[in-house]
Amino acid sequence: MKSTVETLSSTRIRLDVEVPYVELGKYVDAAYKKVAATVNIPGFRKGKVPNAMIDQRVGRGAVLDQAINEAIQDFYVAAARENEVLVVGRPTVDVKEFVDNEKLNFSVEVSVRPDVTLPDFSKITITVEDVVVNDADIDEQIDELRARFGTLNTVERTTKSGDFVTIDLTARIDGQEVDGGKANEISYEVGSNRMIDGLDEALVGMNTGDTKTFTTQLVGQKDGETGDVEIVVKAVKERELPTLDDSFAKLASEFDTVAELRADFADRLKRIKSMEQGTQARDLLVEKLLADLDIPVPDEIVLDEVNDHLEGEGRQDDAEHRAEVDGQVRASIKSDFLFDSIIKAEEIQVNEIELTEYLIRMSQRYGMGPEQFAQELQKAGQISQVVAEVTRAKALASVLARVSVVDKSGNKIDLEALRPAQPAEVQAADEAVQANEQ
Repeated sequence: MKSTVETLSSTRIRLDVEVPYVELGKYVDAAYKKVAATVNIPGFRKGKVPNAMIDQRVGRGAVLDQAINEAIQDFYVAAARENEVLVVGRPTVDVKEFVDNEKLNFSVEVSVRPDVTLPDFSKITITVEDVVVNDADIDEQIDELRARFGTLNTVERTTKSGDFVTIDLTARIDGQEVDGGKANEISYEVGSNRMIDGLDEALVGMNTGDTKTFTTQLVGQKDGETGDVEIVVKAVKERELPTLDDSFAKLASEFDTVAELRADFADRLKRIKSMEQGTQARDLLVEKLLADLDIPVPDEIVLDEVNDHLEGEGRQDDAEHRAEVDGQVRASIKSDFLFDSIIKAEEIQVNEIELTEYLIRMSQRYGMGPEQFAQELQKAGQISQVVAEVTRAKALASVLARVSVVDKSGNKIDLEALRPAQPAEVQAADEAVQANEQ
């Protein structure tokens, strides 16, 4: 096989491929066997029909067409590899010439990942927020701790945000109760916005024994379908927080005084916000690179993805939504090309230890064992996605280490010092976990 590549644009190429017949031989033999297994010719068993008889009854041309169709994909892949081009999207194939027992010439036009010129990362400066812990931040942590030790008392008044209510819910569409749309004796915190859109607003101002119906989009129904939800309030309770004094500090923590408890929260918040500087630096670096670098995106790929998305939603004719999806797809592909370029430039590879550490950390977040979590990923066909996440996180950590990071007060931030002590091979997995949580 001989192949050449011609650049049509920054994201489009044409491969011209010439294949001598001798390299097509195995495809032709396979095509004859496939035809022989399907045709019925008197006097011959299936699979045992001679090639000459197939040529007579079916035609050699039909066999060769099948052989060429099977061969082109393999030779196209080989030509792309030979010319070191990273193809994306669906190729357009054109058979230029076929001479039986001599050669096959075909061309392929296909989109490719563009060459991205990365900057000198050592010359980039990223500015992050200062680490500031104020009294309001500490008060919020203290109140959350008090809430865990609070008591719920039944009250005879209208509900307000922050109350806990016991309610019955019934969902209906056109007056008919939805399958599985009834739930009784639900305990719910008003204002938490953890259930149905519109529920919190409907509950405010209701009394024990009141019934109210509101309209909302129902979870689990067809896209955009709304229904009526009936609420029956069974009880209204307010949370009484314990008095904030030294006795509470002793009860709720290892500290003897409120002052010590507040100092501990201040230290913890400072550490958390310091870690957030690393996350912020990472996000700002990606944002800067996407804004500064010229990363062309193949229009053909965008169009295909947008059409598939809109078809799935049944909104092919929604011009405004098409423009919105087009922008999202372009941004996503541009980001993919950026990360792929960094991975290639940094020669990033991940090892088994990094993948295992990632799976362990993620399985803990889902409350599953590592082996079970890995099996679920395998069933869902997401193993390659996990590898990509860890690889990209490792690549970004590699270049971020060369970037100068300062806070708004001008203090230099040492990102390495923000990371907990751990083996170098595990750090990429930790970065991937943090990225996944954003």
